[in-house]
Amino acid sequence: MLDKKNQVLYVGKAKNLPNRLKSYAVDKNQPIRTERMLALTQNLEIITTNSEAEALLLEANLIKKFKPKFNVLLRDDKSFPYIFIEKDCDWPQLSKHRGKKNKNGYYFGPFASVGSANWTIKILQKVFLLRVCNDSVFKNRDRPCILHQIKRCSAPCVNYLSKAEYSKLVSDAVAFLSGKSKSIQKKLSLEMEKSSEKMDYEKAAIHRDRIKALTQIQSSHHISSTNLDNADVISVSQEAGKSCIQVFFYRSKQNWGNQSY
Repeated sequence: MLDKKNQVLYVGKAKNLPNRLKSYAVDKNQPIRTERMLALTQNLEIITTNSEAEALLLEANLIKKFKPKFNVLLRDDKSFPYIFIEKDCDWPQLSKHRGKKNKNGYYFGPFASVGSANWTIKILQKVFLLRVCNDSVFKNRDRPCILHQIKRCSAPCVNYLSKAEYSKLVSDAVAFLSGKSKSIQKKLSLEMEKSSEKMDYEKAAIHRDRIKALTQIQSSHHISSTNLDNADVISVSQEAGKSCIQVFFYRSKQNWGNQSY
């Protein structure tokens, strides 16, 4: 949503945009904050994505870039959530973080809602098998929890893998969230092939499932050149003697928004 000076007021995601806009017009009991936002809105810019995951990550990137005034706080008056992976820890936890960035670690986001951050963490669990339990639970377990049984955790709590092996999973997760999804997918494919050659079909199936989960969260499949990491994609539409130009900015194979002319 843009004001009369084309300043970004609000960034939001909707599966059904007509219904979302209709709710603004029909609902007469909108919060004062929403009424003010609608009164200031003079224009809408719509970006269509190819997946729910791409929409969530694009939403987070646009909020981080533009810092819209009506996206400043969530309804519970807490700051926007980030995905956090701790540094200087033998068994880092994959977690959601809100508030001051006073911990030493990797922060990814912000995400527009707790729900979108939780959804992303859920997919990351399937791909990278990192623990999400708190330190107290982690230190006191003597057998794997249900997350290991449903293939969302590598069970480091009971030493089902070495610190070095877990560290590789953490490095892969950080690399992926930093935009290096292509190299991670290639690495997983090679590991699956090696496991198959050794006739370790159970391990190969695990890698296969991780690759499948990875594709759910990738937002980088729609740049035409497979060798292109960064691109400015220009789209032009002409009608009734008028032209509309949109420039989309892809960085590290992620959609970081657009500029209209």
